[in-house]
Amino acid sequence: MQFPDDDNGKMLAAMAEAGIDLTKALDVDFFLIFEDQRDAESAVEELSQSELEGELELHLNDELGKWELIVCINMVPEYQAIVDQEVELNEFAAEFGGATDGWGVMQHQEGDDEFADHDHECDDDCHH
Repeated sequence: MQFPDDDNGKMLAAMAEAGIDLTKALDVDFFLIFEDQRDAESAVEELSQSELEGELELHLNDELGKWELIVCINMVPEYQAIVDQEVELNEFAAEFGGATDGWGVMQHQEGDDEFADHDHECDDDCHH
């Protein structure tokens, strides 16, 4: 498989090299970061009432000192679909003073851990 030479393309290439089947739907976690708790909670409320089909999780990322909203969407991880979803979520987050902060796919297979997150570092309080 060929992927564009950018962060998303590199992540997908690494996932493919790790043996992850990119033709099947996976739970893709998109990370949104907010400075203010109220803004983050307003974003959660708005998303929960939207057409978005996915799971939402909000917590304080102690390492970043910011509120992190994880939007988990079950989708086939195609390059353009991921880019489109990131753009849409970034525009949404901006309305609440936030921004996207990468994406990741959790895999519970040995050896996949190094590809679990893109532009995201977990801490002891992380739930993914």
